[in-house]
Order: sequence, then structure tokens, then C-alpha cells
Amino acid sequence: MTRLDLHDPDLLLCDLMDGWPETIPVFLRHRMLCIGCIVGAFHTVTDACAEYRVDETDFRAELRRAVRAARPR
Repeated sequence: MTRLDLHDPDLLLCDLMDGWPETIPVFLRHRMLCIGCIVGAFHTVTDACAEYRVDETDFRAELRRAVRAARPR
């Protein structure tokens, strides 16, 4: 089995949210309807950010912060 990589630009949204459920509130804060959407099996963070006109760099930083906050070292 391939290990998921949060920084992988090809990571699908469904895999992102399955692997890191703590990222779901980030999508909700941005009013992105990606949670449970069937398109999540085909879309990446890049696709979602383009669709919702969200700055991808900032959004990815929020995702990383959410993961770090949930899993402190």
C-alpha cells in the first residue's frame, strides 16, 4: 500500500480527508462543499481551490497547520 503524502499535488480529496480527517474543518471554514462529494474521488486540492476561487498556497498552509495541531510531535 502506498503511503499518503499531504504535499502530493495529485492527492485526491477523498484520500486527503480519509487520511487526515482533521483537515475537514478547513474545507468547511472556506464553505467548500467537498466533504462527501462524489467528485472528491477525482479532484485534488488544486482543483477544489480553482473551483472555489481560494488561494491554494494559503489553503495548503491551513491544511498543514490543521494536521500539525491534531498530531503534535
